[in-house]
Amino acid sequence: MLRNRVSKLAAATVSGALLMAAAACGGSDDTTTTGASADASSAPAASQVKVGLAYDIGGRGDGSFNDAAAAGLDKAESELHVEKKELEATQGETDAQKEERLRLLASGGYNPVIAVGFAYSGSVAKVAKEFPDVKFAIVDDDAAKGDNITNLMFAEEQGSFLVGAAAALKSEKGNIGFVGGVDVPLIHKFEAGYEAGAKAVKPDIKIQTKYLTQPPDFGGFGDPAKGKTAAEGMYDAGADVVYQAAGGSGAGVFEAAKAANAMAIGVDSDQAALPAYADFKDVIVTSMIKKVDVAVFDFLKKYIDGTVTSGPSVYDLKAGGVDYSTTGGKIDDIKSKIDEYKQKIISGEITVPTS
Repeated sequence: MLRNRVSKLAAATVSGALLMAAAACGGSDDTTTTGASADASSAPAASQVKVGLAYDIGGRGDGSFNDAAAAGLDKAESELHVEKKELEATQGETDAQKEERLRLLASGGYNPVIAVGFAYSGSVAKVAKEFPDVKFAIVDDDAAKGDNITNLMFAEEQGSFLVGAAAALKSEKGNIGFVGGVDVPLIHKFEAGYEAGAKAVKPDIKIQTKYLTQPPDFGGFGDPAKGKTAAEGMYDAGADVVYQAAGGSGAGVFEAAKAANAMAIGVDSDQAALPAYADFKDVIVTSMIKKVDVAVFDFLKKYIDGTVTSGPSVYDLKAGGVDYSTTGGKIDDIKSKIDEYKQKIISGEITVPTS
């Protein structure tokens, strides 16, 4: 939920040697949390905590989803003094490879273990049962359940509503687009919120939609060429703003926007502020910020405090888990209007659809 997410490491399938060879590599308490509480008396000393983190496709350096998780882990290393180990996914890998990656971390003394992305759902559920004394967290999935599993969830639809409103307010043609990486329920939340926000501003606005791949093909999160082609088609068909929720494929959307002298909207991180997207900062009018860093740091702090819980922890607008960016000043003229919508969502006056 997103630079090229193509893998930078070999598949973690064979032995503990991979664990040794793999590159070693802000918090909020305002979350809505459910689940069984941990025993605070068993809280470990921070200096003894070894954190294992398994990335989604693209890993550290993707300029989006994985980098946000990495930022939370880095903050925990700096402020909580934990030890860390990071392992990365490979394009087109199997669930068995994901399971082995998690086992390598858990069996290597890393506790807790964090899996980045819903693609780890089945693997986390399986491996967590094998290591009942290890705490697991998974980002963007609430299907993996267990007494030792925390589900870090976000209200992507709420942040997407805000950038959808921004798209409609900035569009001069009444025609905007949405590029989703893979046609899955998680990305449907981005699309639904974007559409609702745009139509709240202009009920008759035209919204073009394109998903790059269908599951089980998750290559749509790591194919900039496909992202560029999809966005080019939208700009050619009259769109002047395109929002991408497509991982590494989003770089292609930015390329198309620049070539068309049009506008684009980033996702997950404040992408206009990232060095990886410096060539495109002039076309990125805003980004839907999904604060995976906040969730990761928050989980690790609670683990150290002995207050970590199982089950969902939801990070929404009210909790500061999602938001929109203002880097570059391109939406300064409409910021007050977007903030009005933001407050209406927080107050409950507006309920944003998820599908």
